[in-house]
Amino acid sequence: MRRTPIIAVFGLALIQGACADRTPTSPRAPSGGASADRTVGGESGKVVSIFDGCDPTTFVQNGVDCSRPGGVTFDQFLSQITPGHQPGAWHFAPSQLNVKVGDTFIALNQGGETHTFTEVEHFGGGFVLPLNALSGNPVEADECKNPATVNFLAPGQSFVDVADEEGDELYQCCIHPWMRVVIHRHG
Repeated sequence: MRRTPIIAVFGLALIQGACADRTPTSPRAPSGGASADRTVGGESGKVVSIFDGCDPTTFVQNGVDCSRPGGVTFDQFLSQITPGHQPGAWHFAPSQLNVKVGDTFIALNQGGETHTFTEVEHFGGGFVLPLNALSGNPVEADECKNPATVNFLAPGQSFVDVADEEGDELYQCCIHPWMRVVIHRHG
């Protein structure tokens, strides 16, 4: 008996529909260390790298695009998602970043799947409800409720922002809600 793909049934159409109307940025190559100043696509700043470990064969069979070679099978991925053990390959690095007010920071998708880099008031679940349940994030972050307003990043794409005031900013992936970073902005 074939198991119904969890992502394909509960969220892929939503993700693909939201991505279809987006104008992608061009792929960009990274240089330098994870939190050191780097230049990405002509922009300089500190970089938050977005990683995953999807296996293209099994992810595509389950309705999820994946452009990286080899990796974690779709079934392994699902088995790793629990409130206490998220898939280690799916993460933002670093998970905390210090920047000065006025400095640029860049989110760079170095994985094989599309991710979001979405500023949220409070960390929560994303818009793929089964992944929320599996990861222990049953309450969707308000900013993830409308996929048309989040920053989708295909593999190789980046998002650039400027730290405009002191304090902390929270960012998460609205597809994989355990992928999170806190940007500490200081004077």
